[in-house]
Amino acid sequence: MEIAEGNGTAPERIVTDDLDALVETLPPRLAETLEAENNRSELLEVVMDLGRLPEARYPAREIVLSHREVTEEDLDYVISRVGEFGDDNRAGIERTLHRISAIRNRRGKVVGLTCRIGRAVYGTIRIIEDLVMSGNSILLLGRPGVGKTTMLREVARVLADEANKRVVIVDTSNEIGGDGDIPHPAIGGARRMQVSTPAMQHGVMIEAVENHMPEVIVIDEIGTELEAAAARTIAERGVQLVGTAHGNTLENLMANPTLCDLIGGIQSVTLSDDEARRRGTQKSILERMAPPTFDAVIEIQGWRRVALHEDVGATVDAKLRGFAAPPEVRELTDEGAITTVESETAAAAVAPEQARSNGKNGKPEPELETRLFPFGVSRGRLLQAVQETGVPVQIVDDLRNADALITLRHSYRKKPAPVREAEERSLPIYVIKSNTLFQMEQVLLQFRGQRARRDPVAEAYRETEEAIAQVLSDGRALELAPANSYIRRVQHELAGRFNLDSESHGSEPERRVRILPGPPRPAGR
Repeated sequence: MEIAEGNGTAPERIVTDDLDALVETLPPRLAETLEAENNRSELLEVVMDLGRLPEARYPAREIVLSHREVTEEDLDYVISRVGEFGDDNRAGIERTLHRISAIRNRRGKVVGLTCRIGRAVYGTIRIIEDLVMSGNSILLLGRPGVGKTTMLREVARVLADEANKRVVIVDTSNEIGGDGDIPHPAIGGARRMQVSTPAMQHGVMIEAVENHMPEVIVIDEIGTELEAAAARTIAERGVQLVGTAHGNTLENLMANPTLCDLIGGIQSVTLSDDEARRRGTQKSILERMAPPTFDAVIEIQGWRRVALHEDVGATVDAKLRGFAAPPEVRELTDEGAITTVESETAAAAVAPEQARSNGKNGKPEPELETRLFPFGVSRGRLLQAVQETGVPVQIVDDLRNADALITLRHSYRKKPAPVREAEERSLPIYVIKSNTLFQMEQVLLQFRGQRARRDPVAEAYRETEEAIAQVLSDGRALELAPANSYIRRVQHELAGRFNLDSESHGSEPERRVRILPGPPRPAGR
């Protein structure tokens, strides 16, 4: 059956569900009731449990298909008409996308069946087609039933048929290509590798790359550490990877110790005292370990609405540093236009600012001033920074009236009386390296809670990752920008993870790292 959805200039969405093939596997008394239903296109699944009434489930309701309880004969009738059940207790109907899942008792006997309707939906990726065609690796997230696998199937077809790429699907439980040796037409010209058991999915992922020279690998439900490691291996070989994983949002992956490697991994790092003061953070912080496996993450909120994180590395870095990093939220209108809407995350990010600027009745209120005591800092330049940023800061001459102190690094190290007094009073102390306008503005913006114009550590990560990719590509050494000792150590570690050599050279403050091709060796910091 085909259902065409669209009006005017809107893109047509064609749905094929082969529903008759599933109905024919059901006992006749259940099939007759189901065929009498007028809205079969909305059917989600048929549930048959031994000793209970059989049900057909729709998005907002359930109907009883028969007032006779399900018997062993009913279950055997269905089992004899579908494919063999695998280790994951799933079977299918040949040349269709339907999935039949079994519930067994302790002796292994089937006592329940869930017959889930599989549909091929053409036209579902229009809202993300630009990302799919970009060649970047993409990870799809979303709640169960939102359409991740359906969209993944359409991605495989579009890349194979319209982009003319060599696409290989690693199909665990035949979720993407359907049951049987001949895959469903919904995957177009993509090739399909079946997985004998879910535990071997990671091995088939590597086999696909080594044996079949794909340009794109499509994989559903990355859920184990071995599968995450296999995905990283695929990405490092320059193959575009499109997959799904358990979780609704990027934050879910960041909190998942098994799958966080897909977005670069997260580790705890202890900073030096000076570095912690420079950043204005605690000494123990969380940082991304490596380049992310996937370039972009798409949170599927519905067929017509998605949230995009187009630069996963930058987003994770920002979130780990406490900055707001709202996704781009897209919606597909009835006319077929793609619009960008304000996300809830973005609204939450500006809420603190609005709370300070609006009163109880929504009327503007003046922001609270921060009284700042400068020690060893150019007062004229500090006043200029206040004017440039517009942050409400009052420069005070008496430390007893101050809310915070700002000073230079070399002054702070000498521990003069004002610094010691500020520490005794537990006042915040902001340490800058030099009397530059930019560094002063960075401090002032923290008073307002705004994100600074750039994050040096995040920029160093991105620069190093780009340099590593270039060295791996052309085999020539590349020199990075000058950096402090902490960032240089991170740069050496990143190079080592990709089996590249690196070395530091030059004198402070111009000391920098050079990324070299070849195996890593101990490098000076």
